[in-house]
Amino acid sequence: MQEILLSLMIFVPLLGMIVVLLLPRESDELIKRVTLLFTLIPLVLAVYLFISYVRSAETQFDVNINWIETFNIRYHVGIDGLSVTLLLLTALLGPICVLASWRNIEKGIKAYMALFLLLETGMLGFFAALDLFLFFVFFELTLLPMYFLIGVWGGPRREYAAIKFFLYTLFGSVLMLVALIAVYLNSNILDGAVVGDRTFDIPELIRLASEPGHALANSNFQMWVFLGFFIGFAVKVPIFPFHTWLPDAHVEAPTAISVILAGVLLKMGTYGIVRINMDMFPEGMAIFTNGKGLVGNSLAILGFVNIVYGSFCALAQTDFKKLVAYSSIGHMGFVILGLAAGNEMGITGAILQMFNHGVISAMLFLLVGVLYDRAHHREINGFGGLGNRMPVYTGITTLAFMASLGLPGLSGFIGEAFSLVGAFERFWLLTVLSTIGIVVGAAYFLWTLQRVFLGTLNPKYEELPEINGREIMTLVPLGILVIVLGIWPHFAIDMFSDSVVNLSTKISGILDQLQAGL
Repeated sequence: MQEILLSLMIFVPLLGMIVVLLLPRESDELIKRVTLLFTLIPLVLAVYLFISYVRSAETQFDVNINWIETFNIRYHVGIDGLSVTLLLLTALLGPICVLASWRNIEKGIKAYMALFLLLETGMLGFFAALDLFLFFVFFELTLLPMYFLIGVWGGPRREYAAIKFFLYTLFGSVLMLVALIAVYLNSNILDGAVVGDRTFDIPELIRLASEPGHALANSNFQMWVFLGFFIGFAVKVPIFPFHTWLPDAHVEAPTAISVILAGVLLKMGTYGIVRINMDMFPEGMAIFTNGKGLVGNSLAILGFVNIVYGSFCALAQTDFKKLVAYSSIGHMGFVILGLAAGNEMGITGAILQMFNHGVISAMLFLLVGVLYDRAHHREINGFGGLGNRMPVYTGITTLAFMASLGLPGLSGFIGEAFSLVGAFERFWLLTVLSTIGIVVGAAYFLWTLQRVFLGTLNPKYEELPEINGREIMTLVPLGILVIVLGIWPHFAIDMFSDSVVNLSTKISGILDQLQAGL
């Protein structure tokens, strides 16, 4: 019975989409309530799966049945410590985003809610998929609803932002598809001979990629396939220079869609790097992280560039939402730097930062939305002294700012710290230089806090209403997580520690061989 819970969690939002489409177009309140219900059910199931998960490196709650038998494509889903934490994050943000859309979306509510539910199914399925073809299907499933959610309900330049997002992501998807086909065609070749059937099964492909003599274990093959998948995921993270779609998408997207974009879709990129690039192609990973020359330092360099470039771009912004968008680019650089380290500390910090950034960035975009709904602009220099008028809002925003800049005791600190400690062992100079991003991050958040909330109240906003109950309801769960994970990070770390040990042992072993000249 428990085996069906994961599939139920994935497809309940899809069922909700069908129900919403059957409701009368003019029943706006009913549509919202039904959508909220169909996002709360996955949250309840995600909490149950999280609590029921037994710490292990093995997948649990597996369902593995034939789907397209001719090509040995299966409906194979399951969870491990990494995916169960991200499924919980995705399921938590679902109802929060529906509540955030309650009063902000005024046109086409039925279509908006239906597309959002479809998007949630794609995100949940992506993190649970254990068949490479199914993994790609869910990855692509998020593309179309996100395109319309930005392009129809976004800001003045919504069409431009939506098309840019679509084209960038499609470019990455094409390279992923080529790499996926190459993996499938070589999945049954051992010592140059055809052995057995081809497969898309991710656990089986991971095993075959470490088997001596297998085509998937060839270092040159792993290098090229690694690049194909990596570029596809790099667009999603996004990693410089594939990042330019992100600020436009965030600025034009409705608040709730910015939340889901930063909180979940960016994590799909880093999750893919861990699940596919690192676990399936460790030799390909080692080529770009062995510390020898430009190529051997390339992944760490990309992480460093993301951190410093994103931080300085955020410092230069006067649009509140654009500042938060560029800060996301900078903070995701710490994830890349931690993964590039390939050791237990670095990978632990990177995965923890994935979850923490999802929570913190969701808070920040929700807070920007609260202010925009009242003032109808996001110009940082146009405010001033709001702390006198909106003390509750100011307090919550200060908490989110302090967490994002990495204040010890809040969740943003521990992930970045672990990533830097792990990276210092392998790339000490790049790690030291990356701390520039922490200093600049503190500068732009504190400067924003000063310009928006401190000083004399701008007379234009003497009647600005305080944050309301519905808005507080969307922020409180995230604020609690920020504090809990800052004080007790093992709440999350214990879930994926066994998987991290296996992964770091595999990569470190290959790196040791390369450094020994073997």
